[in-house]
Amino acid sequence: MKIKLTFILLCCITMTQAQNPFLEPANTPHGTVPFDRIAVEHYEPAIRQGIASQNEEIDAIVNNPEPANFRNTILALELSGKLLQQVGSVFGNLLSAETNDAMQEAANELMPLMSEQANNIFLNEQLFARIKAVYEHRTDEHLNAEQAKLLENTYNAFVRNGANLQGNDKEKYRELSKELSLLSLKFSNNNLKETNNYRLLLTDKAQLSGLPESAIEAAAEAARERKEEGWAFTLQAPSYGPFMQYADNRELRRELYMAYNTKCTHNNDCNNFDTVKRIVNIHLKLAKLMGYDSFADYNLQERMAQNTTNVYNLLNQLLEAYRPTALKEYTEVQALAREEQGDDFTLMPWDWSYYAQKLKERKFSLNDEMLRPYFELENVKKGVFGLATRLYGITFKKNPDIPVYHKDVEAFDVFDKDGSFLAVLYTDFHPREGKRSGAWMTSYKEQWIDPETGENSRPHVSLVMNFTKPTQDKPALLTFDEVETFLHEFGHSLHGMFANTTYASLSGTNVYWDFVELPSQIMENFATEKEFLHTFARQYQTGELIPDELVQRIVDSSNFNAAYACLRQVSFGLLDMAWYTRTEPFEGDVIAYEKQAWEKAQVLPSVPGTCMSVQFSHIFAGGYSAGYYSYKWAEVLDADAFALFKEKGIFNTEVADSFRRNILSKGGTEPPMTLYKRFRGQEPTIDALLIRNGIKK
Repeated sequence: MKIKLTFILLCCITMTQAQNPFLEPANTPHGTVPFDRIAVEHYEPAIRQGIASQNEEIDAIVNNPEPANFRNTILALELSGKLLQQVGSVFGNLLSAETNDAMQEAANELMPLMSEQANNIFLNEQLFARIKAVYEHRTDEHLNAEQAKLLENTYNAFVRNGANLQGNDKEKYRELSKELSLLSLKFSNNNLKETNNYRLLLTDKAQLSGLPESAIEAAAEAARERKEEGWAFTLQAPSYGPFMQYADNRELRRELYMAYNTKCTHNNDCNNFDTVKRIVNIHLKLAKLMGYDSFADYNLQERMAQNTTNVYNLLNQLLEAYRPTALKEYTEVQALAREEQGDDFTLMPWDWSYYAQKLKERKFSLNDEMLRPYFELENVKKGVFGLATRLYGITFKKNPDIPVYHKDVEAFDVFDKDGSFLAVLYTDFHPREGKRSGAWMTSYKEQWIDPETGENSRPHVSLVMNFTKPTQDKPALLTFDEVETFLHEFGHSLHGMFANTTYASLSGTNVYWDFVELPSQIMENFATEKEFLHTFARQYQTGELIPDELVQRIVDSSNFNAAYACLRQVSFGLLDMAWYTRTEPFEGDVIAYEKQAWEKAQVLPSVPGTCMSVQFSHIFAGGYSAGYYSYKWAEVLDADAFALFKEKGIFNTEVADSFRRNILSKGGTEPPMTLYKRFRGQEPTIDALLIRNGIKK
């Protein structure tokens, strides 16, 4: 099949080149991607053309008879490869958001091509010699701060990608990085297939006991889509979450839990045990090639945390601060379960959400179903967009002329407070079989300033989520967690849309990974602010504003089981670090290793046969390898930063303008802590987070 696809694509290169939408002007608003004209067969010829064009540009840099300087080497390299970058971003993004068998088959051909091209550049000795010459004589050119940062990043990127390797080590690096790109793709595809392959079809209405009307309607809709009778539940979040939270049938909760938590462990083509081992060991080999003891040692050189000691210091501080409260939370949920089931009842993981929800209702008279009618997606969208308008003065206008890649996707023109065009924003809200789980922000075009014309080329960013879908009778009504997720990803999009730097590689979210979550997580704070909720949260049928009394229950319950949730995140951080602080290859039992790695952060009993690692896409296919701690690192930052909004007023435009000017617009042009202190006036401490979560008075 691989050979056949390659043959077809290669034969199509000549005859489709003229019609290839990547190889001709887009003729779309703002030069947006012409999704409506792109077919799978267009990617390979466009990528090959992109590689050929970039090679010509690299040759011109290398063969330039003039001595190497910033403009003819560093800037020329920064501006090279535009076509390849464009095609690669579209292909890579759609592999996550709208994939299919043909795309995944093509990826097996194209990902190695792009990986090899990157290696050819980083391992080009003549090119690196010119970069090194500029770097060693950088004081001679009187570079400004942004130019100096681009030069530093370029030099470091080459060194960190093997430019200083000698002899056979360069070929080892090529092979390892190529294999790693394919393994990450395989890991992700297996996880998606396992998610899509499972369905719990119920035909006895009694089995739906406890489930809210919204979950039952969604399950009926899912069954109808497959022309099935009954109610279908899947492993996608909007289906899985409510079932675990509300279904009275414990055995069915256990069945669904086991299906979810044993993904990619079965004896089939989607098993990821060997893939995990190979990914871990290749990361280690790459790190050792670079002279580091572990991959974490290598990776953290380019992070705010800087080293493993600082990461473990944070994780252990959180563990010490939150574990006593988390154990109390567990005991309280267990006590409620035993009230109903008897003193010998053992609370298992498939019971946690169910009884925790019952306890929440008892303590706060609150559940997601009470809130859903006030969180109709269109109203939430207006609220989130309106928050940006109130803080920053920007506005959003839907543009139906911008092509999109799926009928569910919408595209918006975003305008700055002075009315000038700021960005394109795509929104993609609902799950489908071609979309991986989770939520993310991505970019189809970075912001940058043309060095010849001075034109500020604005970004095209995209929000991709997996929210509750509409049914035949109701619009999409979100849970409170989904509202928080929307705010989170929208914060990332603001980071991209407000970008205002000279160079694309320093623009927007191109920052250290333990800093990139600050703009997203700070936005989540607004979800529990009455002033914000009152701008949009209206009952979708009557238009009634969410009652103050209900808002107060949201606020009062905001720290419900917060310590348990924190320890869950810490456990993921510990697992990540266990895999990537290894100094020797791993050949053992993945499940046993996982259990030992995160044991001190676990609260619930361990269930034999379950495994997180084999589906932990963040660290095995998503770029967070030795970086999952970033969420908690950034949470310390966002709690400290939002304290300033609370002090000055949550809609204070002066604070918002400072956040935009000093953080959101700066990208990676300066060290993150420099930017943060310029905004906040101080370095953060863990205290603001402990106070916000009610751990510390």
